[in-house]
Amino acid sequence: MYNDRNKKILRQILRKEMPKGENILWQRLRRKQLGYKFFRQYSISKYVVDFYCPKLKLAIEVDGISHEGKFEYDKNRQEYLASVGIHVERFNSKEIFENIDDVVQTVYFSCKRLEGNE
Repeated sequence: MYNDRNKKILRQILRKEMPKGENILWQRLRRKQLGYKFFRQYSISKYVVDFYCPKLKLAIEVDGISHEGKFEYDKNRQEYLASVGIHVERFNSKEIFENIDDVVQTVYFSCKRLEGNE
């Protein structure tokens, strides 16, 4: 169910061609800077999420140009992830470009809240 080997090539392409907003957020999430291990372009069943913390079952999605016109897909993915107990935080690229510190703080507080629910 998690990190499907069949999606390995897709995940590699997505990491290599990461949009700027995702890259900016990744620089703040990587190497346990918030105290939690995040993976980027992580597959869960048939879906690939932008960032994922397995310990907390927290997925982070960055909505940008690649998400335009994909409302139904995003809705189905959100419903599936919720059905398997994964919490999803969504941000748009504009939020990241204009308020990265607020975005990171929101992620941090989500981590702390979810850690308390373990």
